[in-house]
Amino acid sequence: MSAGLAAQQQALLGALWAGDPETAMHSVAQHARQSWTPASNHLKRGLQAYRSHGLALAGRVLDAAFPVLAQLLGEDNFGALAPAFWRSHPPQGGDLAQWGGALPAFVGAAPQLADEPYLGDVARVEWALHQAASAADTVPDLASLALLTTHDPAGLRLRLSAGVACVASAWPVVSIVQAHRTGEPTLAQAGQRLRDGAAETALVWREGLQPRLREALPGEPELISALLAGEPLLPALAHAQALDITAWLSTAAPTGLLAGVQAV
Repeated sequence: MSAGLAAQQQALLGALWAGDPETAMHSVAQHARQSWTPASNHLKRGLQAYRSHGLALAGRVLDAAFPVLAQLLGEDNFGALAPAFWRSHPPQGGDLAQWGGALPAFVGAAPQLADEPYLGDVARVEWALHQAASAADTVPDLASLALLTTHDPAGLRLRLSAGVACVASAWPVVSIVQAHRTGEPTLAQAGQRLRDGAAETALVWREGLQPRLREALPGEPELISALLAGEPLLPALAHAQALDITAWLSTAAPTGLLAGVQAV
């Protein structure tokens, strides 16, 4: 690729993200070796079409990844959020399904949303669910659970499902997200937990092809963190002394959270 063509492409990208279209179009014209005049309407129309398409696409992509956030903000507010985020955090790759990871921090830092401090954490939970949906498959091996009865736990490692993540929050984010996704708890119950200042840690994983969400048990986030770091079972349990591991195993395997066991 020639340096001139690369510069033109960069100018076009800059124009798509820019907040000032007139300045952006001057830049495109300069790199295209055209003189910017009112007669250059074809350039202006083309750039405006690209920008309009990009902003519309931004709204659809974010709405697919953050449907609960979109409901909480309302159509008009979320519609204004998408182009602002598009310009401040433009996509860095060709797969727009992977664009949006910076939105939780963007929402959390927005001064106009300071009265709704839980929104950033709601977005974090939704992004974890979105990431779980496209995580690389983990092939379950439930027969390997028999190793738990025949081997020393110091020499075993638990394998987790695809897309496992924990999101700790000072707000009842699991209740809020699930109230909108499944209706359980109800919106009224989630609202009461929010007013009560209840803190919840979200546990996300994928069961088959379906992303799952529930509130983490006491000690479960510590166990998950240790297992994701590759620690064997015995030292991992040392981080999660509040967790009843026997009860956890009886639910983690049937729900797909635990994919299997392997000897270290």
